[in-house]
Amino acid sequence: MSEPINRGEFIRRISLASGSLVLSPYLSTGAAFFKGAPNTKVVMGIMGTNSRGMFLAKAFAKLPNVEVAYICDPDATVLAKTINEIATITGKKPTGFADIRKMLEKKDFDALAIAAPDHWHTPAALMALQSGKHVYIEKPCSHNPQEGEMLVEATNKYKRLVQMGSQRRSFSNVQGMVTKLRNGVIGRVYFARGWYVNNRKSIGKGTVVPVPSNLNFDLWQGPAPRKEYKSNLIHYNWHWFWHWGTGEALNNGTHELDVIRWGLGVDYPTKVVSGGGRFHFNDDWETPDTQTITYNFANNTACTWEGRSCNGYESEGSGRGVIFYGEKGTIVYPGANSYKIFDNDKNALIEEVKDNTPFDATNKVSPFETLDTIHLKNFVEAVRENEKINAPILEGHKSTLLPQLGNISFRVGRALNCDPSNGHILNDKEAMQLWSREYEKGWSIHV
Repeated sequence: MSEPINRGEFIRRISLASGSLVLSPYLSTGAAFFKGAPNTKVVMGIMGTNSRGMFLAKAFAKLPNVEVAYICDPDATVLAKTINEIATITGKKPTGFADIRKMLEKKDFDALAIAAPDHWHTPAALMALQSGKHVYIEKPCSHNPQEGEMLVEATNKYKRLVQMGSQRRSFSNVQGMVTKLRNGVIGRVYFARGWYVNNRKSIGKGTVVPVPSNLNFDLWQGPAPRKEYKSNLIHYNWHWFWHWGTGEALNNGTHELDVIRWGLGVDYPTKVVSGGGRFHFNDDWETPDTQTITYNFANNTACTWEGRSCNGYESEGSGRGVIFYGEKGTIVYPGANSYKIFDNDKNALIEEVKDNTPFDATNKVSPFETLDTIHLKNFVEAVRENEKINAPILEGHKSTLLPQLGNISFRVGRALNCDPSNGHILNDKEAMQLWSREYEKGWSIHV
């Protein structure tokens, strides 16, 4: 198992990265070594296109002056389908690859969008950065905390943009809501509650079976140590196995916890405790289907996140959302681009900000396609040097680390005390063993 970066070293690296955010024209303005005028075509490659990646490929292809030139997927059926879908939209077939390493040898594209399974997110991003590409990376940005630290370091080293798929950072009303929180609309905000619910079915008991002829399972596993192919793993159920996935807390909770962290104005926690389990079905699902995580922060604030994967009963009329509690009132944010503000005396509605863009909280691909596209456009415009990215990787790492710490607390069965300067777990060697992971021989990753 690779060694975690020690606390002093990580603080030093973050300080260097933070200094670059201020001092470097590239990082402070979103500019890059992009060759061409600000409105020049941006050429994209997409990795992992069975579900969310298919949405990303089609959404990027529909943006003005954007070409999806390359598709990478180890499933030949998925690869062919994606190529045909893009050709239908643009009239031009992208080139397909099974191996991301081969695709990244191509010099004629600007950015890679990654929607492969979680265990691939950081390794593919590092490969892309080392190949001179900008990166759009779906949440979670990393499979484990050390990988997130590596991404932060790599962004500074290779001077390329990395945007995480925290789409709410680009939603105009959510931006306005956070501004109002910072300006004291409900007084000092001291607590927040987030939640996500779904009604997922059992994945059953898998059996070892031959790998389908259309799937290169060796490339699908990539940097993860090799395991046998089972009948209930691909294409979605890998989320619920620790070896490849990260559970509901990172699959969806990353979004709520990002908004919570943004609204509370916090970075790393001082204490984390999580409980739950696989309660609904008796099957191969390893991660919790029911989980609560509680966080304390150094500025005398706290938050909780609740996930229910197998019971879709909504909270506050929504399948997902966040509530902020302050000294003078409450803000209820139901997960899209609308929110309500209530006073603290009679819980009277003070203000309601509406956005009627349709959204489906339980849609596993894109709950709100129109709003999601705004975040993709922000990334493209940042590559063109026209905008700053709304979800840079340092913020993405901090928001990904919160549910990762929750999962570590759940797995070791106790509360974690953390260093508020970087989130590192204090005085718990067993817990810190989960800070990083082992990699398949020949697939070790580095900055």
